[in-house]
Amino acid sequence: MHNITPHDVVALTKDLPEHGLLAGQVGTVVETLGPETFEVEFSDDEGRAYAFAAVTADRLLLLRYAPAATAAE
Repeated sequence: MHNITPHDVVALTKDLPEHGLLAGQVGTVVETLGPETFEVEFSDDEGRAYAFAAVTADRLLLLRYAPAATAAE
């Protein structure tokens, strides 16, 4: 079970060539489309969106900015 929710920052774990996206690219979840599917916005360093893609949870890595001791809180 993934705990991905809107506004989470994620990274691709696999290429999405149909969208011109490579593994490692970082995006923000903008909507939950289904139990394990999310609409992700990919933006450049200046905040301009360059791609939107429906991505399944098995192709996403949830990025965390807090130490593990506080990440579950």
